[in-house]
Amino acid sequence: MSTRNSKQSKAAARERLRAQREKEAKRAKVRRQIIVAAGVVVVLAAAGGIAVAVNNANKPSKPSKWTTASKATLVKPANTSGTNGTVITLGDPNNKNTVEEWEDMRCPYCAAYEQESGAAVLQGVKDGKYKIVLHIGTFLDTNLGGTGSKQALSALGAALNVSTDAFEQFHTLLYSKAVHPDENKDTFSDPAKLISIAQKVPALKGNTKFSDAVTKGTYDKWAMDTSSVFEKFLDDKSISGTPTVHVNGKNVDVNGVPVATVTAGIQADLK
Repeated sequence: MSTRNSKQSKAAARERLRAQREKEAKRAKVRRQIIVAAGVVVVLAAAGGIAVAVNNANKPSKPSKWTTASKATLVKPANTSGTNGTVITLGDPNNKNTVEEWEDMRCPYCAAYEQESGAAVLQGVKDGKYKIVLHIGTFLDTNLGGTGSKQALSALGAALNVSTDAFEQFHTLLYSKAVHPDENKDTFSDPAKLISIAQKVPALKGNTKFSDAVTKGTYDKWAMDTSSVFEKFLDDKSISGTPTVHVNGKNVDVNGVPVATVTAGIQADLK
């Protein structure tokens, strides 16, 4: 090979090497630009996500159904009396003897009392021996979480609006062994479940007025007002828990007590 050709070959090789390096440099620059751009996008996306999260955190939370109900217009069920219709009386309101009961619809001890003695105590009302004044609270919703006590009380208000007989039957049914849940299960919080259970009560079966009231929460405000009255008895130490039964102001032991003992205790304090 001549010297001239050798020089030309070397020059051509250097030129190819230079061109290759320029290509690689351009590719590296493009890659760096892509990486930087992607990083910017990620940062912006993260910042946007943070901004959305902050904005969502700063937005006022939607009030619960029961917060809204507490400010709603009161609708009192028929067959109630007293301030805001919070007095539930079974039997002749003029009867001189009063059996006063305190219950929570999620309370397992109340369920046990009703299953053991409820029918016999109600029979005393039908026999004209006394009237029952029933106080229903919702403190287990606060203690255990959930809304089953409030929802069940509201549904009972809808039943009471139909008739006292419908109320008595629905109240008994909700405490029955077949229906009453463990207190830690918030089964009664579902209006549809309560309506389904109510189909076993003749006056409530297929009763659209009743089911609409339960679904729409017509008596939610009433349930909360009724529960507030119940809370006052706890606050002033008139009662310490549920179930509690007073006959003409005197306590009768009913918790875990056989029906014969309960009815004898009630009878002993009648006028």
